[in-house]
Amino acid sequence: MNKLEIAVLPDPDGGVAEVAREAGAEVVGLDQAEALAWTTSATAEFPSALPDSIRWVQLPSAGVEQWFQAGIVDGARTWTSATGAYAAPVAEHALLLLLTGIRRMPECVRATTWSKAELMPSVGTLGGATVAIIGCGGIGRALLPSLRALGAQVIAVNRSGRTVPGSLRTVAADDAAEVWSQADHVVVAAPATSDTQHLVGRDQIQRMRPGAWLVNVARGSVVDTEALVEALDEGAIGGAALDVTDPEPLPDGHPLWTHPRAVITPHVANPAVTLRRGFHERLAHNIGRYVRGEPLIGTMDLTRGY
Repeated sequence: MNKLEIAVLPDPDGGVAEVAREAGAEVVGLDQAEALAWTTSATAEFPSALPDSIRWVQLPSAGVEQWFQAGIVDGARTWTSATGAYAAPVAEHALLLLLTGIRRMPECVRATTWSKAELMPSVGTLGGATVAIIGCGGIGRALLPSLRALGAQVIAVNRSGRTVPGSLRTVAADDAAEVWSQADHVVVAAPATSDTQHLVGRDQIQRMRPGAWLVNVARGSVVDTEALVEALDEGAIGGAALDVTDPEPLPDGHPLWTHPRAVITPHVANPAVTLRRGFHERLAHNIGRYVRGEPLIGTMDLTRGY
């Protein structure tokens, strides 16, 4: 069996090239390669034109909307993303954000006096709660067991409506209008595409229960920020915990920074240590699959944009 000849760019410390070699590939220059492992999310640095010999490109990003927007992805070769490679750490962060909101951690952290009487009526629990996961793919499937372990039931919403094991029930995205009012809390993990722009809009937020927390670990564009701020100002929902925002970075002085019902983390759900490890594992697996002629993990759909 011939070795796959792959280019690894950029790779200043040689770490990704080492992973490729250990997976059985030969690392060569771009002009000699059949495949390219691109190691950063910087679309501006990507080669303006790829050699015709490149038949497969592995990207390091789970969300790939920027690659489509930049006009980089083409139909001349197979493109794979890192979707699912970072599911576990992002699910961990989603759980943290949800519990932070339900347990009223922001108020506790900011408090300078004993406020038990004021806080106790609004402190909640996942035990007995129903959590809707909007876009229940890799992240949602990784989050689901933790929610169940803490006593919550999960309504899974995905594009196909195909049953997600362990969920109370699975609902197709086109039929999800009633889910918003049936869940105690909502976690958003859907990919950013033209179809999911403001998927969580004014109508969806207004359907949510008064004490519900909205968690977004997907992309900022999936949530209508203006509608969300209005709902928070009105006290229409319990709060919002966001690792991603629109716009992003969230500008200094934006009302979400200081809103008493909002928790913001600066897109850190997938820390550097897991980002590197997850990409390395995905690249190694896909090199093996490519050489064996097996379907690659994370093959991008050019018609759907992810």
